[in-house]
Amino acid sequence: MEALTTRAIELKGRGARQRLLVPGLAVLVCVLFLLSLGVGPVFLPFHAVVDGLLGTGDEAARLIVREIRLPRAILSVAIGFSLGLAGASLQGLLRNPLASPSLFGAPSAAAFGAVLVIAFGVFDALSFFLPMAAMLGALLSVGLLLLIAGPRASLLVIILAGLAISSLAGAATSLALNLAPNPFAALEIAFWLLGSLEDRSMQHVWIALPFIIAGSLLLFVDGAAFRALTLGEDAAASLGIRLNRVRLRVVLGVALAVGGGVAVAGTIGFVGLVAPHLVRPMVRNDPARLMWPAALAGAALLTAADVLVRTIPAQNEIKVGVVTALIGAPLFIVLVFRHRRSLTGEVS
Repeated sequence: MEALTTRAIELKGRGARQRLLVPGLAVLVCVLFLLSLGVGPVFLPFHAVVDGLLGTGDEAARLIVREIRLPRAILSVAIGFSLGLAGASLQGLLRNPLASPSLFGAPSAAAFGAVLVIAFGVFDALSFFLPMAAMLGALLSVGLLLLIAGPRASLLVIILAGLAISSLAGAATSLALNLAPNPFAALEIAFWLLGSLEDRSMQHVWIALPFIIAGSLLLFVDGAAFRALTLGEDAAASLGIRLNRVRLRVVLGVALAVGGGVAVAGTIGFVGLVAPHLVRPMVRNDPARLMWPAALAGAALLTAADVLVRTIPAQNEIKVGVVTALIGAPLFIVLVFRHRRSLTGEVS
């Protein structure tokens, strides 16, 4: 009887944590968003940030907040959100915790589209035409993926086709970098590939946001399908899940959401892989309940990394893609060791 009471208390506490998880993460994202508006070469206190947002107060503070830091903060939240959501969706679709948004080749193709126009000197890295070229690359990769795999391809065929496209786009990006017409173009390409939110404007926000929103809406549709897939594809099909449509929506959703982020910020790694793992134990490994927490965790992780790069003393600002890799890789190793210990405990 005492054991049952203890178990009931434990389940009640776990349920309370699950109910508080999404609101808590949302509050964390809001706090980091406001912090992002205040942190930089010129530190602004909270009241100056609020006055800048409202268009009152000092003109210099208003210019810094609205024109320089607000687009950057919006992009960090939106891109982190899309990466976390894409990672959770792919891990739910594939039933594999190692799945990441780069799996279907859209991020690599988007990067190649941007690199191509930089290499040929058509646009520079801050031109708002560059994200359009990157987004076009992501959409073309989806069309090529569906063309190679066919309309009724199995998930394995889609994955193999995606890996082939990703490898091809990566090789083409390296070739474009190698054939850059001058050292300045090569340096600009290299810096863009590291991933950064520096000097982004509201034009970049308006270019990326529609694709990120459209892709996120497509991914949110299939939460129930991911839960059914935990029983296996045959069981999910018997429950009325149309697997071909689910796969198509996930591929398109990832391409739009992640491609939109890559188009304006370059390549940002590990967020989509790590964010779902940070919150998965709190939702009892339910892929449907994982989606919102993973998306918010991704937004918090990228925004925190972008705040961090502005506080590190350096001659040139460190690229946020470098920081996410430096944070994400050790964090992922810790999660692997924790998972291994839990498996060892279960076996023993």
